[in-house]
Amino acid sequence: MSARPNTEPALSARPDDPVRPRAAPEAGRLAWVDVAKGICIILVVMMHSTLGVGEAMGGEGFMHHVVEFAKPFRIPDFFLLSGLFLGRVVDRDWRLFADRRIVHFAYFYLLWMVLQSAVKYGQITEGAGPGAFLAHLAHGLIEPYSTLWFIYLLAVFSVVVKLCRRVPGPLLLAGAALLQLASIETGSTLIDEFCARLVYFVGGYLFAARIFALADRVRARSGLALLGLAAWAGIEGVLAFTPSGVPAHPTLAGLPGVSLVLGAAGALAIVSAAALLTRAGGPVTAALRACGERSIVIYLAFFLPMAVLRTVLVKSGVITDVGLVSLLVTATAVAVPLGIERLIRHTPARFLFRRPAAFHLVGEERPVPATPLASPRTI
Repeated sequence: MSARPNTEPALSARPDDPVRPRAAPEAGRLAWVDVAKGICIILVVMMHSTLGVGEAMGGEGFMHHVVEFAKPFRIPDFFLLSGLFLGRVVDRDWRLFADRRIVHFAYFYLLWMVLQSAVKYGQITEGAGPGAFLAHLAHGLIEPYSTLWFIYLLAVFSVVVKLCRRVPGPLLLAGAALLQLASIETGSTLIDEFCARLVYFVGGYLFAARIFALADRVRARSGLALLGLAAWAGIEGVLAFTPSGVPAHPTLAGLPGVSLVLGAAGALAIVSAAALLTRAGGPVTAALRACGERSIVIYLAFFLPMAVLRTVLVKSGVITDVGLVSLLVTATAVAVPLGIERLIRHTPARFLFRRPAAFHLVGEERPVPATPLASPRTI
């Protein structure tokens, strides 16, 4: 039985306390995990910001190239990081498991679905009134709403893996890989993203011990790791920007099989880059870690400052460069949620980013020492 480090899941500072204030990082956290999450959440915000600006301004800028380069691994890495920590609770009783992996994500999904929908009330109802709005919310219980689909699927994936935890690891991984290779497109976000992303969550769960070991090896052999990252970046760039000639998959990176390999390789590249950055330290690493520690805050709230600044800049015409506008919108969409959280963390409004005690099935999880936790599953 291999050891799994005792740390926390992606998209929260703790499974039940995403923005727990503290003067110093908790002992149980691994810095590189937060740095990796920071990289991923910035890439996600960058994608939404850049594509939105490009559409509004009718063009593309330098940021579009970054978005295209990151497309194969941006979301796979997020799910892999989330799967790393499922072993802590997957064999616990259903009450505790549900609290940590279902109610936790359901709380933020439902709360922010209502908030995001309220902001777009007129667009959603089109004059049809409250009935249409309630119907929209009811539909959001079945079909993930807007950017919140990721949180919705984290709960779904957690339940699926718990139900399948007695299935042999290789068989579970092979089944998830086949779903990804099938390139299923039904028009349903829930079904399509489930099939496309499950393999990375399962991979994080099954290979957690090896992924943590990889991070350790990268820090120990940084020169070799840098060469490996350079080689990966070159291959990634070629495949991401070379047309495939297949309408359904415009670039080679999107072809079935290729996308699976690039998703896994890119996720491990982010792990390696995060480990190297953590070893190097510095203000950039500190900023990435700060974003990673509160990635759920950014993920939940980036949509409003992104939309507001994009509208202001596009309508004003002060800046005409698509790339620069995309960069400014991205930076603002990342920074504003962090500022809001800091302002409200000691006020009644903290429920926006911290699940209240009333919404816990069991008591809040207490911090634990940074000692390895035995992993029930690995292959």
